[in-house]
Formats: sequence, C-alpha cells, structure tokens
Amino acid sequence: MPENTEHTAALSYAAAEPDIELVQNNLKGLLNSKPLCTILGEEFSEHLREWDRAITKRRTEPFSLVVLGDFKRGKSTIINAILGKSISPVNVAPETFTINSISYGEVPKAEAVLKNGQRISLSADDLVREKLEKLTRAFPDSLEYIDIRDNAELLKEIRIVDTPGLSDLDCLDKQVQDYLVNADAVIYIASALSPFSESEQFFLASHIRPLSFSKLYVLVNMIDAMNTQEDIEKIINRVTERCEAIMPNAFVYGVSGIDEYRRKIGLNRPDIKGFQEFYETEFLKFEMSLKREIILQKDIIRTQRVLTMLNLMIKDTAARINMIYDMMAMDRKMLDDISESFEQECSTLSNAIESKKPKIILSITEMQQEAEQWMYGFFSKLREDILGSRNTASPEDIDKHFYSYLVDKVGEAYRKCLDIHRKQLNALISKIGSELTQKLGLTSAAGGSDMNMGDSIDNLNVLVSQSVMVAASAGSSDAFPSGTMSSFKNILRRKRQTDIIDTALENYDDIRNSTLKDLKAAYKAMEEHAVKQLDSIYQTQVAVRRESLTQAKGMVSDTGSAAVKKHLIEAAEVLKSSAATLSKYF
Repeated sequence: MPENTEHTAALSYAAAEPDIELVQNNLKGLLNSKPLCTILGEEFSEHLREWDRAITKRRTEPFSLVVLGDFKRGKSTIINAILGKSISPVNVAPETFTINSISYGEVPKAEAVLKNGQRISLSADDLVREKLEKLTRAFPDSLEYIDIRDNAELLKEIRIVDTPGLSDLDCLDKQVQDYLVNADAVIYIASALSPFSESEQFFLASHIRPLSFSKLYVLVNMIDAMNTQEDIEKIINRVTERCEAIMPNAFVYGVSGIDEYRRKIGLNRPDIKGFQEFYETEFLKFEMSLKREIILQKDIIRTQRVLTMLNLMIKDTAARINMIYDMMAMDRKMLDDISESFEQECSTLSNAIESKKPKIILSITEMQQEAEQWMYGFFSKLREDILGSRNTASPEDIDKHFYSYLVDKVGEAYRKCLDIHRKQLNALISKIGSELTQKLGLTSAAGGSDMNMGDSIDNLNVLVSQSVMVAASAGSSDAFPSGTMSSFKNILRRKRQTDIIDTALENYDDIRNSTLKDLKAAYKAMEEHAVKQLDSIYQTQVAVRRESLTQAKGMVSDTGSAAVKKHLIEAAEVLKSSAATLSKYF
C-alpha cells in the first residue's frame, strides 16, 4: 500500500470510534426490541447478544500483547528486557507455570487471581519458583492467573500476557487458548539452541495462523549462545524460511534477552565473543519495529477487529431478516408446498449421509493400522539412535538437548501420521461432499415469488461440502499426546539421579506403548468427529430452515402479520444504514 494511502487509512480508522458507537447502539436497539427478537427466534437473538458482548469486550479491554513459546525459551526474560526491569517471574518450574497478566499501575503490586474470583496479594519474593510452588498448593481454589501491575511506561499503552511453556501444557491449554483468541498481537519466542522444532512450526500453523493477526513477531532468543556470526545467520535464515512458509507476515529477529536485560538495568554484560554491539542493535531493531507496527498502531489494529465483527453481525442479521420477510411474502399454499418438498429433501439428505458413514469409518480404520505399522518402524530406528547418541554427542550436549530432542522426535512422528492421513481423509471427504451435493441438486419450489427458496437449498448443498470437509480437519488432538507426555515426565523426574540415556531406554517401551495408545485414541476421535459432523449437517442446518418455514407459516396465519412485516422493514432499514456507515472502512 502506498504511504499516502496508509496515512489516509490510519486517519480513517482513528476517526472510526463515533461510527462504531453509532452502529453498535443501532444493533443494541434491535436487540432491545422484544417483538423483533420474537420474530428472529430466541436462539438467533442470543447469538446476536454474544456478538454484542464480544464487541464490547474488544472495545473496552486493554490492548493485549500475548507472549508465547515452548518451555525454557526465555519468554519472561524477553518481557523483562522489553520493559527494562524485572517484572515477569523467571525460572518457574514446569509443575508451577502460571499465566501472568502484566499491566499498568501507579503502585507496583502482584495478586494471585483464583478461579472463584478471590484475589490474594503477593510480594515480589513470592513470584520465584520455590515460594510460588508452596503458595499455589495452599490457595483455597485453583489459580487462574497472576495479575502484575507496574509503572513501566510501556504498560500505559498495552497489557502483556506471559504464558506457560507450550510443550508442557495440560490443564492450562484452554486457558492459554482463551488469551490467544482475545489477543490483539503476538510475540512468539523460539530458541537459537533448538531452532524452530516441528512442534513449534505446527503450533504456528494450527493455532496462530487461523486467528489472522495482522502482525506476528518471532524472536529467536539466546543467539549469544552461538559462537560465530555465520552460525547466527544460519539460525535466523532457517527460522525465517520456515516462518515464511507458515506466516508470511511474521517479523523474525535474533536477540539475546539476557544481554538486553542486563544492559537496560546496568548489570555487567560479559562479551567474550565480541558480539555485544550486535546483540544491542538487533534488540533495538525489534523494539523499533514493535513500536512502529504495534504500539503506534494499536488503536488501528483494535479498530479493524471491531469493525470486522460489527460488519459480520450486520450481514448475519440482514440475512435472517430477509429470509423471514421473503417467506412471509408467499401465501400459505406455497409455503406448504415448499415445506413438503423440503422435508422430502431432508430425508434424502439424511439417507445419503447414513450411506457414507461406513466408508469413512473403514477408511479411518485402515489409516490407523497403517500409522501403527509405521510407528513400530519409527521406534525401532529411534532405539538405535538413542544407543548411538553416546558415541556421537558430548555429555554436555546430551544433558542439555537430549530430552528436548526425544520429545520433538516422538511428537513429530505422532503428528506426521495424523497429518498424512488427514490429507487423505480430506480428499475422501471432498469426494463424498461432491457426491452428496449432486444428490441434493434441487430446483426452486418458490415459483415467481421474491424469495428463491432454491437459493436456500443451494446454500445447504454448499454447507454439506463445507461440513464434511471440517470433519476431516478436526476431531484428533494435534497437541503432544497426553499419555506419552506422562512417560516423558518420568524421564525428566529422574534426570538428575540417573544417566538420561539409561532412563530413556528404561522407559522406551512405555513411551512406545503410550504413543501407540494415544495414536489409536486420536484416530478414534477422528472417526467419531467425522460421523458427528456429518450428522450435524442434518441436525443444525436443516433444523434452522425447518424452523424458519414453521415460523413463516405462523406469521402468514397471524392476523398481526402486517405488524411483523413492519418490524422487519424497520430493522432492515437500521441494518442498511449501519452497513452504509461502515462501508467506508472496507
């Protein structure tokens, strides 16, 4: 976009607040109309209320910058370096990881926020590993997050959310997801010591990319561990290349969080390799970009999201109103004919879906068997690699990297099976969707009325294809297999007492068996979800249309149908006016 166009857009978004307020109030007015809500139906009206609550939350909550990354990537150190002071707790053990919400407060303080809403004051000393472990066990309810307030200047602009290590997520997975969904921007922390593993790439593709953030920062931390400039460049190029394949809008920087933190608070900065100026320059580049792309544009980013939500709410409501109004324009005989034809086609759809289930179930069973055979071969090769690692790696490297290497290799193999078969299932489901769509090719039963019921049925056909495609891409866990993770934790617990390779070999059978068990469960979940998704085509999409037809019949019979039409026309005018108000932003 040319610079003058960007400037115009910025001014336009900056002045959008009055329009947003006007449009949201218009939509609230519709929701406050009891007759209109009755006409639209309680379920749809509640859907609109959820939209309104989400929009209000987006407008009123602080701008949220969420920091993500695998365990031990230095997320908290990076946050402290950005803020120029020690705020976010560091060195938190995997058993005690917490979500830390860091926002502005004139007087610095920290509170533990429990799930029951209770707040418990914490001292700075309480945030270190040992104290936090004991405190969380003594709390009257489970910990929701730690609310940290500080007077750092940057926090006047944004709230920073420090999240647990993603590779160690169990019960906190949904909680982190909630923060991620409500984030305005994201910083993802990788490590130069373990650059962009398969699991990290998968997380970006499966959890970050679908949320369509306008900007994403990927910081490759710990570049101070590299010995040469060439090594640094190789790592950065590798991460950049892999990022571009997943998130083309990502900004990649190689940084040393610990060096920058020490620089900002005036501590000694060892410079054995002579790269101190380079570390400082790279972190400065990142901060300048963060300020330019996020901080200075935070209001624009927020406004874009709110405008998009309002626009979708308007389109959703307008489609519902137009469908009801057009059906009311028909006489009772025409509605009865359409209803009878529709019920026949519903039966056709239901039978067609049932006929496809055995084929899907058989195909997934065959995929599972193939995956199990492949995994047996993988684990046989993995045992050889474990045994050979003593001859190919130094004791220091084994101590530092062996555990992460083992977790990544097994996780990569697990996800590779699912990914390959998901693509195969996508192809199968796509074919089934096309076959179902052809079977349901219906002609319009609405004659010459203003509303073409054929359009509604055609939309249903499209939904058939879309829904069965969703069945292929969901229903199986892409997170690290939970049963297998418990076997790995046995290794981690004994790491300091026993040689880690010996421990891995002792737990080898458990890891293999747990992985195969988790894999079987994943394919079973895939099967159950596919079948459930197929059923939902009938249970939801068809049910919505049946409800609308029934509603229209009642309105045609109702002596107050003129009043109903009046409410619909007035609502349509409000939506048309609101859409016109927002049109300049799209």
